[in-house]
Amino acid sequence: MLMVMLQMALLIAVGVLWQRFAPAHIAAIAHRRALTDLVFYILLPALVLHVIWQAPFDASSLKISLTALSTLAVSMLLMWLCLKCLNVSRPQQGALLLAATFPNATYLGLPVTGQVLGDWTQVVVLKFDLLACTPVLLTAGILIAHRFGNTQDKIHPLQELMRVPPLWALAIASVLNITHTPQPELLAHALENLSGGVVPLMLIALGMSIRWDTLQTRFIPMLLPVCVIALVIAPLVALGVGSTLGLESSTLTAVVLLAAMPTMIFGIVICERYQLDGALYAAAVFLTSILSIATLTIWFHVLSG
Repeated sequence: MLMVMLQMALLIAVGVLWQRFAPAHIAAIAHRRALTDLVFYILLPALVLHVIWQAPFDASSLKISLTALSTLAVSMLLMWLCLKCLNVSRPQQGALLLAATFPNATYLGLPVTGQVLGDWTQVVVLKFDLLACTPVLLTAGILIAHRFGNTQDKIHPLQELMRVPPLWALAIASVLNITHTPQPELLAHALENLSGGVVPLMLIALGMSIRWDTLQTRFIPMLLPVCVIALVIAPLVALGVGSTLGLESSTLTAVVLLAAMPTMIFGIVICERYQLDGALYAAAVFLTSILSIATLTIWFHVLSG
């Protein structure tokens, strides 16, 4: 696992370097947005369609979703309780709640679990994210951001869900799967080729999203609860709930690793939109990502043992 994490770190480093040395005729943020839009609107939906169309829909799908939802609920509750003991502003409270609750299940979880466990984990990752993390982020997460942020914009969580291409791909793939519609060979090859770009581009985009200047000493006391909840308690909850629900051992290992992923990158966009403390959230992404090199290695060896 440590070697896999270091390999992932190399691709993330490419993103960091590209952010620093990208051609000056286009702003660095424009490079990042173009890359993330390509993944979000084309490549990731292609992967979802390709994988879910052929994936089995059985009791494990519900178990994965329930495990992920339980993990999100416990993480959010614990961070909310921790905030009672911290003297922080409302925008900081909202940023910390999002940072502790939502793991980077797709952008980092997809390549990591695929490397250490196999390509079969793509199904688990997509179900974990699209049946739990993304819907909760775009409903409860946005409601939290609106409540603690400084924006007066009206929000419609259901409308936000309708604007997510991977969820549309999930719905279409599910219908095709349930109706036993065969996947044409030509389309299958096209979707597979598009899917191949998801992992490297996501890791490069992750590197381009990291803001190294945000990790300030004054943030450390606020970020410690986030790190403990996201990297230690959340996977413990996933392990307990998944074991209770009877998840098969290899699937349980994948789910626990997904729950142990560092803070979700996409939350930076929500913080910017709803005027939460984006620098604090970015610092949480940076710190949990660095620490996860060690914690994910430990979790993998514990689960393997």
